[in-house]
Amino acid sequence: MHTPSNPHSGQSLASSVTRYRYENGRRYHAFREGSYYAPNDDAYARYETVVHHLWLLTLEDKLFLAPVENPQMVLDVGTGTGLWAIDMADSFPSAEIIATDLSPTQATTAPPNVRFEVDDARSEWTHPENSFDLVHVRGLTGCIRDWPEFYRETYKHLKPGGWFEHLEFSCDTNADPNSTAYADKMYSAFSAAVFSVGEEKTGMTFQTIKHMKEYMEGAGFVDIVEKRFIWPIGPWPSDPHLKEMGRWGERNWIDGFESWVMALYTRFLGWTYAEVQAFVADMKSVVRDRKNQYYQSVRCVYGRKPFPHEIPHPPSSSSSTHTISQT
Repeated sequence: MHTPSNPHSGQSLASSVTRYRYENGRRYHAFREGSYYAPNDDAYARYETVVHHLWLLTLEDKLFLAPVENPQMVLDVGTGTGLWAIDMADSFPSAEIIATDLSPTQATTAPPNVRFEVDDARSEWTHPENSFDLVHVRGLTGCIRDWPEFYRETYKHLKPGGWFEHLEFSCDTNADPNSTAYADKMYSAFSAAVFSVGEEKTGMTFQTIKHMKEYMEGAGFVDIVEKRFIWPIGPWPSDPHLKEMGRWGERNWIDGFESWVMALYTRFLGWTYAEVQAFVADMKSVVRDRKNQYYQSVRCVYGRKPFPHEIPHPPSSSSSTHTISQT
């Protein structure tokens, strides 16, 4: 993995950021090379438009759910192609939107109040503390080695009263891992392999969705809200809104699956390019089978950084201590 000599310096940008790694027909980032599994090529950029639309459907055309009325400083961590940041800049023209990613964002046009930066959010943040009204994170499961530390950094860089909103989707589905049905076995094999890669090979969990609320509590946030959704895979639900989400959920898997598995399976599981392509083709046939009724879980968790007067102070050393035993 490439590591610049000074992790807080922009000196490495000209050399490592603008070079790319080409592997198995896909293009990957060079800055902190190997620390993120997804490509950054044009095919992945097109796929990210699908995911962005799916998130908008999930939140019913809202860009965030936290009760932020007029944010002036916003940070979007892991912005990808920058679609969320651009929409935020359009929606709040008086706000300054800073959007960061390991790769240079490929947006060709953007409002003047959005600024894209190449940065690794796993390093110590260089932005001033107490800066942001809203920090937004979406779809970074499998990308952060120490989530509790990431949450603490987020807390430090929010203004008192500012909000942190984190959205993730699960890498497993409602498939029965004990079933002998072909579709169940395919979905279960994928999630089992991804969890193995995340926890044993890269050191970065792909089960972030299960711990977001506790991470937020541990970092000191208050007024925490957790919203739970599902992404149907295919238009099988009878509910019209879920059916529409299912159409996009199916496309999410069709367009994104190779990107999810190619680097992980070839780098860490020892699969060949041909083996991955065969697995991708088999999975797409399962996803397209309209008899199946699968879905993945989605969560949105947001919390507020308390004002100083809201933070409880530990008792002074002169305070008496009482032990209460319960039977």
